[in-house]
Amino acid sequence: MHTYESLDLLRNDCRLLAYSNEFAINALENRINYAVGQGHRYQAVAKNPHDDDTAQRAQDILDTFCDENDWPRRQREIMRRRDRDGEVFCRLFPSRNSILQVRFVEPEQIATPPKYFNKPHMSFGIQSDPDDIETALGYWIDGTWVNADSIQHRKANVDSNVKRGLPLLVPVRKNLRRAEKLLRNMSVVAEIQSAIALIRKHQTTEREAVRQFVQNQATKQVVDSETGQVQTFRHFSPGTIIDSGANMEYEFPASAIDASKYILVLQAELRAIASRLVMPEFMLTSDTSNASYTSTMVSEGPAVRMFERLQYEIIGEDKQLFKMLFREAENQGLLPSGALHRISIHAIAPMLAARDRLNEARADEILYGLGVISKETLAMRYGLDPSQEERLCACDP
Repeated sequence: MHTYESLDLLRNDCRLLAYSNEFAINALENRINYAVGQGHRYQAVAKNPHDDDTAQRAQDILDTFCDENDWPRRQREIMRRRDRDGEVFCRLFPSRNSILQVRFVEPEQIATPPKYFNKPHMSFGIQSDPDDIETALGYWIDGTWVNADSIQHRKANVDSNVKRGLPLLVPVRKNLRRAEKLLRNMSVVAEIQSAIALIRKHQTTEREAVRQFVQNQATKQVVDSETGQVQTFRHFSPGTIIDSGANMEYEFPASAIDASKYILVLQAELRAIASRLVMPEFMLTSDTSNASYTSTMVSEGPAVRMFERLQYEIIGEDKQLFKMLFREAENQGLLPSGALHRISIHAIAPMLAARDRLNEARADEILYGLGVISKETLAMRYGLDPSQEERLCACDP
């Protein structure tokens, strides 16, 4: 079990990687792209046909909430924070138009006041039921106690009876740094080798004579203002022919560059990182030469299964938040009492597997003909607004 201080160190370490390590940035952005994409679409559906009016009112509230909170953008930020910090705290505030406004609370703001340090059920800034650690009663935000009814805590990479989440990158921090350093060292070595055009070896010449020879051959001399040393340069134009005496040899260091042996080591590090993230290697490197998208992103592939699971978790947490929204709407009289139990929320997430549009359309046609799927769900599945499409279809001659 981590202490609050060690958890804070881990989070800050992973944040630094998420901001500065190119491989970590690519991995986190791709998780957002595939799990969230342009955002999930939600529809309030009546469980009983007699409650269609209630479902429509709930849908209007949901649409207003999503519009005013810019929910697709906020969804992407939730995913970024979830991976980077291991947890997300969403605080809900009453609002005249959207009923509730969502604002983020930074994880380091959630901390137990010193006077409660000896109370286990108030650890890590979360006051839980003394008999049930999974039931949160409230949160200490900057020293102020806030009731759990206005906070949604989304945590990741830990068991349900652990109070705080762990960042996604914790197990691969060393791999990410080694990969970054290895790439840097490869580039620096290649830069040095390619920067030195040639080395002249004066076999039987005294040092002073070598210095005089260099000065005579120089096309430019620069004095270092800090050290006072004179730096000598000679420009070699393309196609320059060098004439030398019998006692002088020339070496060309750039001809010995062999970066391929280091690339294999770098790829091994990146595969280790990809294994932790259950992602194809190309999602870390943006190099698709070793893998085909169509063969990797198939419905049975591990990457697709992992992203589907992520989408399922995100949708479940969103639904919990929407229930809090509808509960507040009931309290304000915008929804009839008990409406929450008479409607369900359907979600459509971005498709992950490689698509065959013709076969998909045929399958959708069969499902629609059997009454298994509605026109509204079909429209949402393809990123369309059901009500707008219905109006447009009605206008067609």
